Order: sequence, then C-alpha cells, then structure tokens
Amino acid sequence: MAKATQKTEAKTVTIEQIGSPIRRPAVQRATLVGLGLNKMHRVSTLEDTPSVRGMIRAVQHLVRVVGEK
Repeated sequence: MAKATQKTEAKTVTIEQIGSPIRRPAVQRATLVGLGLNKMHRVSTLEDTPSVRGMIRAVQHLVRVVGEK
C-alpha cells in the first residue's frame, strides 16, 4: 500500500512596509531587506518563524502586519 502523504501547510505572515528607511540606522535598513521589503507599500509573505517575528519586532515602527495564516 502507498503511504498517505500529509501536506502540512506552514503558517505564514504577510507584512507591508509603511515607513521609510531614510534616516534610520543601517541595521534597520538591513532588516527590511531581509524581510523582502525595500520600498514603501511593498508587501511580503514569509513563513511564520521566531526569527521572522524577531525581525518584525525590530522594525515594528516601519511595518504593518497585514495578515496571518
């Protein structure tokens, strides 16, 4: 018999950049790039992991969480 494969759907979080990285520390700019954001109003969907949550927390004043699944 064939094994039934379970399709595990990873949790995701969708974020949007709402603040400009101009006049921000280089670390915050690099964090935005790491999140896949580099211009205003860009949206990025990432896997919901503790490291991603930490990055979002580090730049919480520049991003907005749009949705979570």
